[in-house]
Amino acid sequence: MGNQPLIVLSEESQRTSGKDAQSMNVTAGKAVAESVRTTLGPKGMDKMLVDSAGSVVVTNDGVTILDEMDIEHPAANMVVEVAQTQEDEVGDGTTTAVVIAGELLSKAEDLLDQDIHATILAQGYRQAAEHAKEFLSEAATDVEEDDTESLESVARTAMTGKGAESAKDHLAELIVRAVQAVADDEGIDTDNISVETVVGGSTDESELVEGVIVDKSRVHDNMPQFAEDANIALLDTAIEVPETELDAEVNVSDPDQLQEFLDQEEKQLREMVDAIAASGADVVFCQKGIDDMAQHYLAEEGILAVRRGKKSDIQALARSTGASVVSNVQDITADDLGFAGSVAEKELAGDEKIFVEDVEDAKAVSLILRGGTEHVVDEVERAVDDALGVVAATLEDGKVLVGAGAPETALSLELRDFADSVGGREQLAIEAFADAIEVIPRTLAENAGMDPIDSLVELRSQHDAGNSTVGLDAETGEVTDAQDRAVEPLRVKTQAVESATEAAVMLLRIDDVIAAGDLKGGQGDDDEDDAPGGPGGGMGGMGGGMGGMGGMGGAM
Repeated sequence: MGNQPLIVLSEESQRTSGKDAQSMNVTAGKAVAESVRTTLGPKGMDKMLVDSAGSVVVTNDGVTILDEMDIEHPAANMVVEVAQTQEDEVGDGTTTAVVIAGELLSKAEDLLDQDIHATILAQGYRQAAEHAKEFLSEAATDVEEDDTESLESVARTAMTGKGAESAKDHLAELIVRAVQAVADDEGIDTDNISVETVVGGSTDESELVEGVIVDKSRVHDNMPQFAEDANIALLDTAIEVPETELDAEVNVSDPDQLQEFLDQEEKQLREMVDAIAASGADVVFCQKGIDDMAQHYLAEEGILAVRRGKKSDIQALARSTGASVVSNVQDITADDLGFAGSVAEKELAGDEKIFVEDVEDAKAVSLILRGGTEHVVDEVERAVDDALGVVAATLEDGKVLVGAGAPETALSLELRDFADSVGGREQLAIEAFADAIEVIPRTLAENAGMDPIDSLVELRSQHDAGNSTVGLDAETGEVTDAQDRAVEPLRVKTQAVESATEAAVMLLRIDDVIAAGDLKGGQGDDDEDDAPGGPGGGMGGMGGGMGGMGGMGGAM
């Protein structure tokens, strides 16, 4: 072979290795964190995101911002996954998780420059995260299922600083009632809380319907619009004459035969409707179609009927009214029926919908959210979605922590003490983790217009003195006891620490990035001038190579 180089990769491939690869990944992660950092806390700012079609989203919800930004850089996407995991597991704390991940990477960068190996950093970070979760669990306080006041405080904290803040007291009450209603022995499924948005009116006019709103109308104008003390039948089969499974042909040689054929069809439909009426049903929700003649017969019987209901609506009605879903109309009995005090067709947001209310033990409920404009309603819906998640998490775990930067300050002090007991270079990584955690109170102070250094010094001083519930009051700009003002589920904090640590460790352990040849240029252009770049261009810099931060430039 002599001194000829051995070429393993194709000429079009881009490769970045060693410290260049680590630096590139750290830079990508920090850029993602920086993009959402100003949205953190009650005084966080909003972002306006405009997509290629011109649609506008105005929000300060971390996961929504990162989803809309269309990020392409692979390392940056790993940090975005932190927010998505947080959203799936808890429903809130997405910005917190991403900001911590970015700060962990930033602190690691300083240690990498001091020739601390990435494996040592990873080990130290994992030790710190485990100790952090244990400490937070011990610091958490218990919340009972019927402690409505604490649950409402959790909901208010989740909505603070978001579009729903103006009506957060009213919404918090509705959210807690909704979550308590759908809770059962198997846990809490927030999918049983349907959310309807209405453009028009004030957010204060939002309401909770303890029952189900079905986005359908009566199938026949002669049917009653309202049924009181209604027995409800749920069908997942059609009220139609069944078609033959085989291709069949009917030859009619006499008009009387045709009439007999039609009469037989009507007779079958009549029998179906008679079976429904005999069961005592006042209202029928059918997942499939209802024949025109059957509609006429149902109207004659004074039965309100709805056809082609969504499967999710039928399931919600079954949970809410206690009805059983019937697959054969002829087999329906009174035992299969559910009950609701009121079933009525009402107008909502310009459309006719069926309201099923006054049920004894509503295991499926509906929230109607109102707002002055579409953008306001969308942001209120996102805030309520976060609050539903945290209230459900609180009920499931029964543990909460004080918010307002208090747990992070206490955790930072605890980790510094813990670092002293750890030998080797991992101690430096644990100290870096302790510094990184303080990014939360520091950012809360910055976003509230407070001096971050003064605020941190005061916070540390108070926590050193044993005041573990002292946090930042963004309204007054002072450091005070946050116990009655900001409450968050334990799971929000532990999940944020866990996800952020895993993402940071994964990125730090990458020392070689090999990209396929078709990834060129800042936005993936095919121009020949876009040659594969090295560490600073190509895939490396945030603006080049693998799409950089993708659509972020335009979005932000």
